[in-house]
Amino acid sequence: MTENTKSSRFKSGRGKPGSPFRKGSGKPAPRRPGLPPEGPVLLYGLHTVEAAFANKDRKRLKLFATENAQRRLEERGVKIDVTVETMMPRALDRMATKDAVHQGMILEADPLPAYGAEHLKGARLILALDQVTDPHNVGAILRSAVALDADAVVTTERHAPEEGSVLAKSASGALDMIKHVRVKNMARFVAEMQDQGFSCVALDSDGPASLEETPFTDKTVLVLGSEGKGVRQGVREACGLTARLDMPGEIRSLNVSNAAVLSLYVARMKMGL
Repeated sequence: MTENTKSSRFKSGRGKPGSPFRKGSGKPAPRRPGLPPEGPVLLYGLHTVEAAFANKDRKRLKLFATENAQRRLEERGVKIDVTVETMMPRALDRMATKDAVHQGMILEADPLPAYGAEHLKGARLILALDQVTDPHNVGAILRSAVALDADAVVTTERHAPEEGSVLAKSASGALDMIKHVRVKNMARFVAEMQDQGFSCVALDSDGPASLEETPFTDKTVLVLGSEGKGVRQGVREACGLTARLDMPGEIRSLNVSNAAVLSLYVARMKMGL
């Protein structure tokens, strides 16, 4: 049964926002949104929290929410299976980063399990990001990948955003709706996927053919790089296939999150998905 306690504000001392300990617990408090997940993370916003409750792989710990937010979740059929602390909006403001749109709810949860290449069995369309570091871009890409029914988004363990509130909020629930796989070495990952029958296509503005002209198989990995550097040379060489996105207008390049949307759309058309 869910325990529901009321709190209009944080008290001073150990329960004060910014303190490393929660009042009376003697244990480290969850890290503030936007910081690396060394322990529990704080997820906020309606779609993010709703998706986290629907994800069987997400270990949820505690919900901090206004009475109105609790009603909204219940009206949307969310089964709240953790302790709930009822709070006023200003108290939630102090838990979140400045200007965070928490919509009256913050969920304390453990980071998602570490997914690896072994979790991609049965996948057909995978989007890999080679050292894309901006959490807003990666979050938007995760959301687009879910919308276009990709099977997974792959990032490197280093030079990629940690799971946290900014990434989760930017993804608007998608972080809990798609496999986010982290790999140590992107070139090695590409080679492993090729061994499993995937064609791997690196997006590059100097590619020899447009993505529409590039041959696809029924299992494809699309690889996009960071803005500026693009896909690294070793990763491009591992892919074998390089393609470009032709833009008819005066601006010839796209933001990486927009390029991901267009690439996934073209790939689905080419693969007959």
